[in-house]
Amino acid sequence: MLPPNSRLVLVSGYAPADGPGIQAFRFDMMTGTLTPLGALPGIRNPSFLALHSDGRWLYATSETSEAAERAGGGVAAAAVAHEPWAARWLNRQDTRGDHPCHLALDPTGRWLVVSNYTSGSVAVFPVGVDGSLGAMSGFVQHAGHSINPQRQEGPHAHSATFAPNSPFVIVADLGLDALVVYRFDNAAGTLTEVGRGAARPGAGPRHVAWHPTGRALYVGNELDNTVATYDFDPQTGALRERQVVRSVPPNAPESYIAHIQVGPDGRCVYVSNRGHDSLAVFAIDGTGELTRLAIVSCGGKWPRHFGVSPDGRWALVANQHSDEVVVLPLDGDGVPGERVGGATAPGAACVQFWEGVA
Repeated sequence: MLPPNSRLVLVSGYAPADGPGIQAFRFDMMTGTLTPLGALPGIRNPSFLALHSDGRWLYATSETSEAAERAGGGVAAAAVAHEPWAARWLNRQDTRGDHPCHLALDPTGRWLVVSNYTSGSVAVFPVGVDGSLGAMSGFVQHAGHSINPQRQEGPHAHSATFAPNSPFVIVADLGLDALVVYRFDNAAGTLTEVGRGAARPGAGPRHVAWHPTGRALYVGNELDNTVATYDFDPQTGALRERQVVRSVPPNAPESYIAHIQVGPDGRCVYVSNRGHDSLAVFAIDGTGELTRLAIVSCGGKWPRHFGVSPDGRWALVANQHSDEVVVLPLDGDGVPGERVGGATAPGAACVQFWEGVA
């Protein structure tokens, strides 16, 4: 067991297979201190992590491509012990696509969904009783494009997220300017498209976060630096956009939204801006709509991902271009202050708090 008032934090990054691609830290929830515990090398570019709720298993993308690295994308499973920290790889599966960039476990922990960015496809894998990944059970390939000839020349599935208390998965496709809604068969591990929610042309939906009620969805649009609020029908999967707010000020340099997260108490939405190098914070009102509270420094360069601590007092930011994870305190309104600490993390890409017990 970890000491009281501490959590296991995992930070991944773009690193070679023999580098510290995934690092473990003990995070002191009282002081904001990160204490290194060890690393898990062995796969190239473990850019996104998913942590199983039972506390024993970890999943990581291997964000590679056939054209660039002569190895198609993959996803790997690892067994983990928390205290003392120890980890070992269980197995790896090909994702049948290039540059897998996002993972999501279903609420039962029996299935893992992987988004292949460059290929614009989504794959499903069963999770075995030992935590390893079985043969692919489902696969969907998107087709089409949108208006940005450099970034939207084809489909780019950027995330797949399970709807709470509902049988649907929402796939944000940056290349199509669409939120593709799938019905998930949790017996067979397959996806069936049932509809789409449109984004504005050129918006580029990337990651999504759910309102605590599960009836509203917040979408971080990478290309136009906006957050869109959608109404969601948990019975049919229908989506309707009803609000759009900007995540950077009017005079901001070229910037791209990365991650979006709702705080643990459901009061705020957080968004990271790469280029402007900031976090934007929005208050959620009683109707689910957003009002911007602040835009503050991320404490480094190119905030690719971040995690808000379970007690809502800290934000840990993976600043990719400054090769670090940075600790920011959150005030009573949920607004980040200046950095109070951090740790080196080469090519930092993803931060995850682990609440499971091993």
